[in-house]
Amino acid sequence: MSSFADPHLFVSGNLALNFIGTAQERRTTFIERLTSAEDLGEWTVAAGILDAAPDCADALEPALGLREAAWRLMQATLHGEPLEDADRKLLNRHAHAEPPELTLRADGSVTRGGTIESALTAIARSAVELLGGPERERLKECGRDACTRLYLDTSRGGSRRWCDMAVCGNRAKGKAFRARNADTEG
Repeated sequence: MSSFADPHLFVSGNLALNFIGTAQERRTTFIERLTSAEDLGEWTVAAGILDAAPDCADALEPALGLREAAWRLMQATLHGEPLEDADRKLLNRHAHAEPPELTLRADGSVTRGGTIESALTAIARSAVELLGGPERERLKECGRDACTRLYLDTSRGGSRRWCDMAVCGNRAKGKAFRARNADTEG
């Protein structure tokens, strides 16, 4: 049985950002969602990268290394800072490998096969395209204090504040409501 306790959340609008989101509340409690090789394999299927969980026996540490390098690169981009060479080179190394194998079947469906390395390639390529493309201007971090999830703001006016309205938006609004009521009652 997997230790992946929380449902998979794919609210960031980008494969690489969703992968980065497998570590949550980075500045406070730090919640790790990928605690085993099995969790990593399950995540690749839930994310739609592969149809079956690959063998991830020796892949957890390299996958988490890629995730953290991508996190630091995204943070640097958000704050207008230079990209660290070591992180950039690690991301590029993963992006240059073979991606998952896609096959169009006679019925019009698609099969996705490959190794954990090919899944990491898909994630790295997603990060490269985001960091090097026009969508980087839409990159944001959730406005809820404890949340550190990154997302693409695709709202019309670019005014989205939370990674997910159902979770962080409701929590933030509830906190504000309680604070307003405490002021009027006290």
